[in-house]
Amino acid sequence: MPYPKPAPPKFKLQVQEDETDHRLWHDVLAPDGKPYVFDREDEARAKLQELFPVLSGLEKYAAGPKRTRVIVIARDDDEAPD
Repeated sequence: MPYPKPAPPKFKLQVQEDETDHRLWHDVLAPDGKPYVFDREDEARAKLQELFPVLSGLEKYAAGPKRTRVIVIARDDDEAPD
């Protein structure tokens, strides 16, 4: 009995708004109030750079702490595919 193929991962954007507290990360929200969700990591990274060009640029040259990130959305084993 073959196992079902897992769904490909999805990605979302997060930003750290307070550089003094490295534990607080927030989802980047679209204009409709929902988090941006992407099927491909390169699309997520491009949107992150579009929305936060200064922070992304600083991280590129290691000029300051990392304050933006793209993360993989965890899926439950019981979660139905979209």
